[in-house]
Amino acid sequence: MSEQLILGIESSCDDTAVALVSETGDVISAATQNQVRIHEEWGGVFPELASRAHAAEIIPTIKAVMAQANVSLDLIRAIAVTRGPGLIGPLMVGVNSAAGLGMAWGKPVIGVNHLRGHLRSAALEGGNVKYPALVLLVSGGHTLLALMTNSDDVKILGASRDDSVGEAYDKTARLLGLGFPGGPEIDKLAKLGRPNIEFPRPMLREGLEFSFSGLKAAVARYVERYPDSESKDVAASFVASVLDVLASKCAMALKETKASSLVVVGGVAASPQVRHRMEEVAVSAGAELSLPPLKWSTDNGAMIALAGWDYVRSGRYPLLRPVARLSIQDF
Repeated sequence: MSEQLILGIESSCDDTAVALVSETGDVISAATQNQVRIHEEWGGVFPELASRAHAAEIIPTIKAVMAQANVSLDLIRAIAVTRGPGLIGPLMVGVNSAAGLGMAWGKPVIGVNHLRGHLRSAALEGGNVKYPALVLLVSGGHTLLALMTNSDDVKILGASRDDSVGEAYDKTARLLGLGFPGGPEIDKLAKLGRPNIEFPRPMLREGLEFSFSGLKAAVARYVERYPDSESKDVAASFVASVLDVLASKCAMALKETKASSLVVVGGVAASPQVRHRMEEVAVSAGAELSLPPLKWSTDNGAMIALAGWDYVRSGRYPLLRPVARLSIQDF
């Protein structure tokens, strides 16, 4: 192999993820160590435990990816590492490890915006994004709509005023006793139920912003009032509400922007229900639908590496310092 590669490192939350990726988005090798067993008893991510797990796993994971690829250091163009947003402890583990590796290898180290990594995930492994693109980013910490004219130019059209979709999924899962992480379990249960409960559709036709705290509270009140209700029907009704909101906002945004494609990224983009509904929205609007492969929807090193190529081409090398809060418009 003579193609140059970027090593991507992701440690913003509870996944230690590393990947080697070419400039065209081919994933040469990748590995991820998740921490589900560590955090499930807490019902969410415990930051201190996450930091310790990252510290224990990050070097072995890097070594495994390099060994799997079996490439010389001459082919490594740079090291890209998530600098934010995320939990500050886990971010520090990733940034410090990347900085040390860069010194040892004599390679530049690029601090990448985690959200920009998600934006690029749909272009991995042959994926194509047609610009201008409307992007729906739905994850555990973020829900937003943005317009992209190219991979660098991002304009936020609307974001959540409070909770993200992912937070609402996790809270509902805890209420139903489904454990952590809750999203996949909610989707599985919802397939078995009927959406016969009238949960609210927050801000359904009120611009392009989102709000999911009211929906989360409505589910909590219902479960408290009707403790013997069918969990599968609660899950199905919750998912139906979320889908109606996301679909309505995307349809409005596609009409306003006349975007050529709808790009759906972030951890919630792994939901089969979300994927199916967004396909309906895109077809109705005459837009192309771009989705990351399922394994690259949740946090991963490949998306950070591919975003790193954007930074290299534009000559951007942000200060290598972990930042807990970072806008998608920042580099």
